[in-house]
Amino acid sequence: MTSDGKIERKAIPRGQLLIGGRWRDSASGETMPTIDPTTEETTTVVAKASVEETNEAVDAAFEAFENGPWGRMHHEERAKILFRMADLMDERAEDFAIREAMDMGMPYRDFREIIMPHCSGLFRFFGGLAMSAMNGGYRSSYEHDIRILTRREPLGVVAAITPFNFPLALSASKIAPALAAGNCIVHKPASDTPLTALALAQVALDAGVPEGVYNLITGPGGLLGDALVKNPKVDKIAFTGSTPVGQGIMRNGADTMKHLTMELGGKSPNIIFADANMEAALQAAFWGIFWNKGEVCVAGSRLIVERAIYDEFVERFSAMAKAAVLGDPLDPATQIGPIASKAEYDKVLRYVQAGRESEALLTAGGGTRQINGKGLFIEATVFADATNDMKISREEIFGPVIPIIPFEGEDNAIRLANDTSFGLASGIQTGDIGRALRVADRIKAGTVWLNTWHKYHPNAPFGGYKMSGYGREQGAEALESYTQYKTIWANLA
Repeated sequence: MTSDGKIERKAIPRGQLLIGGRWRDSASGETMPTIDPTTEETTTVVAKASVEETNEAVDAAFEAFENGPWGRMHHEERAKILFRMADLMDERAEDFAIREAMDMGMPYRDFREIIMPHCSGLFRFFGGLAMSAMNGGYRSSYEHDIRILTRREPLGVVAAITPFNFPLALSASKIAPALAAGNCIVHKPASDTPLTALALAQVALDAGVPEGVYNLITGPGGLLGDALVKNPKVDKIAFTGSTPVGQGIMRNGADTMKHLTMELGGKSPNIIFADANMEAALQAAFWGIFWNKGEVCVAGSRLIVERAIYDEFVERFSAMAKAAVLGDPLDPATQIGPIASKAEYDKVLRYVQAGRESEALLTAGGGTRQINGKGLFIEATVFADATNDMKISREEIFGPVIPIIPFEGEDNAIRLANDTSFGLASGIQTGDIGRALRVADRIKAGTVWLNTWHKYHPNAPFGGYKMSGYGREQGAEALESYTQYKTIWANLA
């Protein structure tokens, strides 16, 4: 740490593949660089896996499931290993936080205070469920001498394909329930942000996960992801990413009848009623869109504001956006870090240009910044007087850009909120709790935040409606996606 409290960058070792319990380079020796979006310099290189090595990882997981101890291990023994993983994650929180900051630009402080406790908490939560929720049942039938026994069993090999924007959190939300249920894992992290995935895989080994149960491959996402989806030994794909990629996984997984959970895109509405606490509503709106620089699937990326307070809200919200602190994610003063990659940076700027070319009014931001001539920084950008049919209101931007849309009347607010193909999250800011619950009932989204935003807990199910996907991560409900039931009929006569 420097004298001004800034965390220093660190050297990150070369990343390898984890296949069958052993770290190794790719057979070709090829590597891929990981780029620090703040400095635009190479942080390290990671092994570039081939399709053949991807299939080797699947074979290792399949062998471990069929012939290894993991799936047959007593539930409490598996739980102990998950608890050890959680403890090791907390012990190594500093390393995880620096990797995430250097890999994708998440502010160090946000990671340590919010993301890390949540991630280790997921392993503790599902470790508990491994002990309590994996037991079967005993039921009676019509006939006196017939008994019905039920068993809850793991699926087999689970491929976790995770995105760039919350590398650790969206890995833990898949890997923890999969392991708790007794499945074996092949993890394919995003090509741009693999560094915490490497650290998590080492945690699994150090915690005592048996050989072959946990495998990690790094490399080009489309090629390796397609190999996982088409491999008949993979029983389930757990995916977070864009809706078009999710649709492709569904199509390609149909031939082998893959179990699927899809956490896809979003364009989440945040409704601000005139009776809302203005200060609280401004904070919820600001962090709802600008936390993690808007690279959040559940970002409050459409502000729908009641006409009676619209002008005041726009003025104050725009002032907050102009005052937002952009900077190095390792600096504790930073509120908004850099966009995770050059490709994402360019895409977000195209949406900013689309907003400029629309009839919306740019009231804050719209530009870029650098530190010492480097960095993929985009200003907190606000477009007022937007309409719900504009490009910036319809499509997922995945950056610090927000349209503000005025409304009059509760029914109109609900109509605007639901007028989207997505349904991942939403928010309602109001001083009337009756209205809040009434409107929440009518919003078509998997999550509704009332007078807040970005609240998460391992016991709260998370997932989407409509084109935002299906299945749930987190909560006891998530375990349903990683298990299957067997019914045994017994004749006692």
